[in-house]
Order: sequence, then structure tokens, then C-alpha cells
Amino acid sequence: MYIRTTTRKYKDRVYTNHLLVESVMTDKGPRQRTICSLGDLGPKPLEGWLTLARRLEAALLGQMVLFEDEPDPVLDAALAKVHAKRKRLSEEAADAPKTVEQSGGEQLVRVAIDRVAMEESREAGPAHAGHQFFQRLELPRILADVGLDAKAVSLTELMVLNRLIGPASEHAMPHWARTSAIGDILPVDVAALYDEKLYRNMDELAGHTADIEKQLAAVERNLFNLDDTVFLYDLTSTYFEGDCPRNEQAKRGYSRDKRPDCKQVVVGLVVNRDGFPRAHEVFDGNRQDRTTVDEMLSALERRVGKPAVGTTVVVDRGMAFDENLEQIVARGYSYLVAARQSERGAWLDAFEDDGDWQQLTPSSAKGPTVRIKSRERDGLTWLLCVSEGRTKKDRAIREKQEQRFLTDVAKLQKRIVAGRLKNRDKIHVAIGRLAERYPRVARYYRLQLNEDGTELSFDVLADKRAKAEELDGSYLMKTNRKDLQAEEIWRTYMLLARAENAFRDMKSPLSERPIFHHLARRVQVHIFLCVLAYHLLVAIETTLLRSGCPLSWERVRDTLKTHQIATIVLPADNGDVLKIRKGTVPEPEHVQIYDALDIPHQPVRERRLWLRPRE
Repeated sequence: MYIRTTTRKYKDRVYTNHLLVESVMTDKGPRQRTICSLGDLGPKPLEGWLTLARRLEAALLGQMVLFEDEPDPVLDAALAKVHAKRKRLSEEAADAPKTVEQSGGEQLVRVAIDRVAMEESREAGPAHAGHQFFQRLELPRILADVGLDAKAVSLTELMVLNRLIGPASEHAMPHWARTSAIGDILPVDVAALYDEKLYRNMDELAGHTADIEKQLAAVERNLFNLDDTVFLYDLTSTYFEGDCPRNEQAKRGYSRDKRPDCKQVVVGLVVNRDGFPRAHEVFDGNRQDRTTVDEMLSALERRVGKPAVGTTVVVDRGMAFDENLEQIVARGYSYLVAARQSERGAWLDAFEDDGDWQQLTPSSAKGPTVRIKSRERDGLTWLLCVSEGRTKKDRAIREKQEQRFLTDVAKLQKRIVAGRLKNRDKIHVAIGRLAERYPRVARYYRLQLNEDGTELSFDVLADKRAKAEELDGSYLMKTNRKDLQAEEIWRTYMLLARAENAFRDMKSPLSERPIFHHLARRVQVHIFLCVLAYHLLVAIETTLLRSGCPLSWERVRDTLKTHQIATIVLPADNGDVLKIRKGTVPEPEHVQIYDALDIPHQPVRERRLWLRPRE
């Protein structure tokens, strides 16, 4: 409470009045409410008014004064005025018994049923779950530790929750915030939110991503008791809309999104065996996979520290070159990789040998049968694998490529016979392009050009073709670990699918792509926000799995959408209006998820606001 001085001039005379005022929270933010008029209290120093306001507040709250000063007639007069006003209001309420009654400690209001309404209904369940896990992962503290103020922390959480719940561009994000319950859950004025604030917040986050990721890794390790002895590394690409002339990382390269027409960046992500991200990096769009390994290992060590004995790095065959394996070993890691396709040929006899195979149980009733066996050679453990499902897939891919290859060869033959292509050098260039386009099948075809360059023929290398057919469905792994059994090697490598799942989740439910930012720092922060959202996603899914409720985040999000926050408008029969802002009663499926996640059943506390008509 405090005392406000007001003045009014009437007939050349200035009248002074003092008001006892308190601050109250309303739907439109903090407002000042006048408790009563104290009249003209006379001149007094500023400290005196402050002391008087505090003593008034203490007296009205019923607090005892341990050391009584001398009687203060001004205080006594002010208290008398307040008590007189309260008594008058109480008598007025008693004269209107139809409006408010007290029963059992609950406030009962008689309302005009025909005018009862519900307004500002907003989806709250997904934001509630995301907010609770944002707090559980200690992200507010981590963001504050790197230098963000309270406002920036709230805006960052809003942006992360947007990627988790209803991904939108920063331009469209304010509309999403205003049409969801995010304004009820977070201390953000969504009515005053606009895209430029979000862009500035991204700029403030830039440069702090590595520190945030490092602290977050430590929190998750302790919170979920994670095993950081196996790291799975994979890459993906994400493309841009536009030319991005001011982003040096935006380049054309091998597109995993099937958009070679667009510039892109390459994203490297390391996850542990539980699927939690441990480190990420953004590389130039034309960066080759094999050139990123050493840099990514450096980033990983900055986030989680030096590797413990027995820590294993798992990568796919695109990063299984000798120099990559040397880089992994030089840093103290072990490795488990898919061997290069060319290395399979040396194991053809072992693949054809029907003995010593171990059949693995499929992970599902419809899963393909997998047979494995291990061999020791050159100080490494090699794992030979044959998958029934992969056999059909490999054969279908090879036959489709072979059909396309022969079709393009026939077209080239027609061009040569018709005389539209006569230059021998250009013909050989065209042949080389065919071999580059169809590497899987071109190796067992031999194309020959006659001496005068007027006819192109081909022969099938039957032995190579037969060998390719025999290797359909087979693949090879190798590791420098000697303590793993064959099944352990295979199941550990299969964990690499968790890195692939992370990219799939980031691109699909979290909508990482396409990127509309053109500045390099904002592109990196955009991807970082997607990674933070994925931290929440995997934390939620892991908690549900360990609670015996194995639901995906998409299922959880769709289920919780029906749990909302709304304002109930109750018009009293004396003309007053009571507005109650609260969450709807959670349905059984909501309660099941909330209990599994160990979070409150209600997103916010109930708020009440009386609107009284002016006299």
C-alpha cells in the first residue's frame, strides 16, 4: 500500500486529498485500486507518508506492533475512515442477500443464468507439459547463468515451446502465442509480442549455445542417470528458402531432403544410447561427412569432458574411412562402424558358409529375421549380418537402378548412331557420367565404343553381377573392441537409429526445415532452439517410458490439446460480473499422462476478477 496525493482547484483555491492505494493484478496487468480517501492529512515529509502507509497496511492486516510509538492521531483517523467504508460496504451487501451469501467458507454468487458465458478458451495441456519439463531441466537457471535476464529467459522458453507444440516462424509466433494459453503459463505479455522482439532475443542467444548445451548435459546426466559410454554420431541437411547471400555457410551440396535446388547447411548431432542430445554443430552446406568427425569430437569433449575408458563412438559407413577411425582412436575412444561396401567382397566365402550363424529375435512380430556371426581379423572384430528384409530391399534397389541404367545407355546409343554425338571425348564423358550416376550397377557392365566412334555396345560382367546378387541383404560391421559379443555389437550399432530418429523428430514434429533466416547467427540459433525442443521431447518420452506409459510426444501433444484454460463469466443479479480464469477439469487420459510425468493436473492457479459497474 502507499498514499497518493491528488489536488483539485476550485474558485482559485487548491484542495488537497490523500488516497490510500494498493496494487492489484488484473487480466490487463498490474493496476492501482483506491481503498479509501483519507482527506487532507496535512504536510508531511516523504518518509512520513511511507511510514504511515506501512503502519496502515500492518493494522489492516491485523499485524501486532511490538514496540508501540506514541499515539498517532493521523493514523487513527485514517483507520477509522477505512473501517467506516468497510462497514458501509458490508451493510450494503447485507441489504442485497440475492447477490452474495457465505456458506461453509465458500463464496456463493447468484447469477443470471441466461447471461453466463465462457470466453478466451485456449489450448493449455501441451504447453503445461513443456513448461514443467523446461523447469525440470533447469533451463531458466542455465539461461540466467550465461547472462540472459528474466525477460529473455521467458522469451526463449516461449520460442522453444513453440517448436515443441506448434512450430511457426518468428513472424507467425506472436499469433500462435496469442491463440494459446502460453500467456497464462509464462510471464510474457503476448498482446505486446511482435517478431522483432523474437529476432533480438535470437541475437542475444547467439554465442551462448555451447555453454547452455554443456550445462544441460550435466543436468540430464544426473536427472535421468544417463549412460554416456556410447555416443552415436550422424548428420543431416536442412535447406533454405531463398538465396541467403549473407550466410557463408549456406551452400549447395548433397541434400538429404531431396532439394538439391536449394542452398543448405549440414547439421551434426551426437546422442547417447538413451537418445539424449549431447552436442551439435552446424557445418557448411557442401561439407563432406568424413571431414566433420574430428571437429565433432572436439565439440563433444567440450560438452561432456574427456572420454572414459571404454567409451565407444558409433558412426555409419559415410564416416568409416581409415582417417576417421584414426581420429576416433587418437582421442581415446573405441569405435563401431558399418564397413564400406567395397570391404564386403573379402568376406564372400564367410557369407556363403551356412555354419556358425546366430539368428536374432526380431524387435517386433513383423520385424525381419537377422542372422549374424563374428570373425577376428587384423586385430578387429568383424560382424557379418544378413537381413531377410534387407535382401528384398537391396534387390529391388539394384534392379531399379539397372533398369534406369540400361534405359540411359540405350538413349546414348541412339544419339551416337544418329550422329548427334560424334566427338569421342564427349562420348567418354557421357559414359563416365552414367557410371557416376549408377555406381551400384555400372560396375558389372562394360561399355565399349568401336574404332570409328559410331557404335556403342556393352557386355555384362556375369561374375561381378552374380557376386552382387549373392551379397544382397548383407552388411558388415567392424569394431576395435574385443569385449563385445556378436549380438552386443549388432544391437549397439542399431542404436544409431536413435540419432536418425532425432533428425526425423526435428524435421517433422519440430519443423526445423525449411529455414527462412538468412543471417548465419540466426540460422544457428534457429537450429539450437530445435535442439532444445528435442531435449524436452526426449525427456518427456523417457519419463513416460520409465513410468510404464510408452507414448510418443506426438500422441501426448494431440491428447493434451483438449485440456484448456478458459474464462468463465458470471453476471451477478445485482449488476456485478465475476470473471474466473481457470483450467478445465482434466479428463482421465489427461490425468494418466500428468501422473506419468509427475506434473500438476492444472496448468495455472485459479484467478478471480470482480467487475463492478460505475455508479
